Order: sequence, then structure tokens, then C-alpha cells
Amino acid sequence: MTDPNPNAAAGKDPMGDKKWYVVHTYSGYEQKAKAALEERVRSLHMEEKIGEILVPVERVQELGKGGQRKISSRKFYPGYIFVNRVLDDETWHVIKNTPKITGFVGHSTNPPEVPASEVAEMKGQMEEGALRPKPKVLFDVGEAVKGVEGPFQDFNGTVEEVKPEKGK
Repeated sequence: MTDPNPNAAAGKDPMGDKKWYVVHTYSGYEQKAKAALEERVRSLHMEEKIGEILVPVERVQELGKGGQRKISSRKFYPGYIFVNRVLDDETWHVIKNTPKITGFVGHSTNPPEVPASEVAEMKGQMEEGALRPKPKVLFDVGEAVKGVEGPFQDFNGTVEEVKPEKGK
């Protein structure tokens, strides 16, 4: 396998060349894959080559039993995590051979990078969701609805107004 890092031949410093890549994990095991990868990075002393590991989630507000509001998290991309790393054979093998990780998205030995602007936008969405959780169920004006509990149980109606900031 050839060295997938084009900067290595050019004599550039590989330590300052971290880029974002998408890594495929077992669905539902994103947090465990992140923890396993972080542990491998620490044990192999690769902190300078593998930086931040990100599981993109947003906080959503949903109505539970009895009309109680509950805050939970929802993944933007189930089954995927984002890794900021230097692209070389060593980091590729560390990530690829981590439990719960199946591989990189795209070309297996030379995966495409994710633009930093997209990652920054995703982080902004995550921070916004942490401050103000979004309602999980959104309705549109004119949509037909049916009451499932309370005094309007089994009644049909039409949405006339939506107030997302109040969850109504």
C-alpha cells in the first residue's frame, strides 16, 4: 500500500496537517466507538496525529407520558463519527483496527476529507441545540392531526398555528 499522504513526499510537516474525515461505525455504537478510539490514541501516544473525535448530536425536546417534556439527543448522522487526523498509514491503521469501527467513508485507503467549514457549521448546530433544544415533532400549518390523549383523544383536527419556541 502506498503512503496516502501527498505532503510526506513534499517535505511538509505532517503534524500540522490534520483534516476531518468521516468514519463508519456500527449503528448505535457511535459513543462506544469514539471512546474506544480515544483509548487507542492515548495508549499508542498518537495525540499529535489524531485530534478531536466528534459524534454529531443535537438535543431535542419531546413529550413523554402525561405531557411531561423530556430532553434527549438525536444523531445527525447515525453510524458515523468525524475524526480530525493527519492522513498517513499509521493513523489509518489505528482507526481502521479499532473495535466498533468498520472503516472510512469513500475510498478505503485514501478517504476524502470533509471541509473544515462544514464541520464548523455542524458544531454550531450542536451548540445551538444544547442551548435551546428543538422540538422533536414539528407540524405544519394545515396538517391534519389526531388527538392521542387528554380531552381531545380520538378527535381529528387541522393545525392552524405553530409556536416552535413554546413547543405548541
